[in-house]
Order: sequence, then C-alpha cells, then structure tokens
Amino acid sequence: MTGTTAPLGTFDWVAATGGQLTAAERRRLLRPIAATHAANAVGRVAMLAHLNSGRRADIDVAGLRPPTSTLASAAEQEARSRLSPALLNHSYRTYAFGAALGALADIDVDRELLFAAAMLHDIGLTGPVDRVDFTLASARIARDVAETVGLSTAATETMRTAITLHYSPGVSLANGAVAYLLSAGAGVDVAGLRSWKLPPRVLAEVVAQRPRLAFKREFSAAFRAEAAAVPRGRARLLRRYGAFDLAIKLAPFRE
Repeated sequence: MTGTTAPLGTFDWVAATGGQLTAAERRRLLRPIAATHAANAVGRVAMLAHLNSGRRADIDVAGLRPPTSTLASAAEQEARSRLSPALLNHSYRTYAFGAALGALADIDVDRELLFAAAMLHDIGLTGPVDRVDFTLASARIARDVAETVGLSTAATETMRTAITLHYSPGVSLANGAVAYLLSAGAGVDVAGLRSWKLPPRVLAEVVAQRPRLAFKREFSAAFRAEAAAVPRGRARLLRRYGAFDLAIKLAPFRE
C-alpha cells in the first residue's frame, strides 16, 4: 500500500491507497463511529417518543427538486445509464435529504455540485474491485462528467472529494458543504442518521416521489461485496464496528 499525507477519505487519499486503512487510521475512525451510534440511538428514541426536533421543523418540499443545469443533467444521464432502479432512486433521495438538512441548518451549498455528487456517488458500488475502494471509480466518473461540461478544476475537486469522503465516519461541515450534506443525505437514506431532524412529511414525500424498491436488501448485498473486495477498507470497518447491517435494517423506512 502506498503511503500518503492526504487527509483520510479524500480523493487523493483513495487514489494513493486504494482506500485501504492503516491500523492507525482504523483506530482513528472508531471514535466517530461510537459518536454516531450514540447520536443515532438518542435521535431514534426521540422519534419513537414523538419528541424529535423534526416534528417542529418546516421545509418546502418543492424546494428540494433537482437543479436543471447542464452539469445536473449530465450527471443524471450518467447515473441512469449505470445504476439499478433502487440505487438510482437512492441517489435522488440522498440529494433531497441532504438539501433538506442544509435548508434546516441554513447552510449555503452549491446545489448543482451536491446533486451531481449525489447522482454519481454510488456508481462504483455496482462493480467491486479487489483492494480498491468503490468511491474511486465513482469519483473518476464524476471527473469525466465534469470534463464534458467544462466544470472548473476547483469545482471538480469539490465534487469528487465529496464522493470519496461520503461514507467516512465523522464527515463534518469543516470538510465543505457539499461533502457534509452528501454524507448526511446518504446517512439519512441508508441508516436513518439525522432522520429525526427532518419533518415526517418530508421523509414520506421524498420516498413517495422516489420509491425505495427493496433498497435495504440490494444495498446490504452490495456493501457486503465491497467489504469482501476491500478487506482493509471503510466498508469492512463499518460492518465490523458500526453494526452497519443492523443499522440498515433499523432505518425508519419499510424497505
């Protein structure tokens, strides 16, 4: 494995290491995994007790519609050509939930970059590669899409690093608004993380617009394959220490 000084989870880190964690990096991720477990437990209990903050929040669902820019259209077309219906709808929901959390927190984010990253973030998950994290393939496709529409180098870097970072434990606003909201939106849809912050009406309407189509079963299988392909990667770590399969099953969605 090639050493690198690039921050863990960034595109440069994944490109240099294949996404394989050192022992020190694995230990470093255990703390945010534990913090996520604790926050999820408290939030989900609040949901069950109807005391969660999302019940008092107000979001205009119409404002969560995908952007219609050239970049957004190109990313959407690429996703439609490569993803199964369940993963494609997950990508749309990831954007909607991320945008909703951003609206609640009044986060200024480039909606075009967020949408493009959401549409492309899981493309690599459809074809696991031995000892290479799936997000590297996703980020490379994002780069290709960016080149076709003439996206700036800085914007391209923002998008592809958001993609490679999105499932690292502990992604925060310090990593940039696009990375943070992509990770947060995917977390809502996959494991119910931060779902307690969103109005129940928003959760229901987003799913109604983009049905889940047995997403839990398909995603769990894809993630198992990724963990097997990259035994020192983040997917394996999340399955071993993050109770990831159970978290998917317990997400507040039927399928």
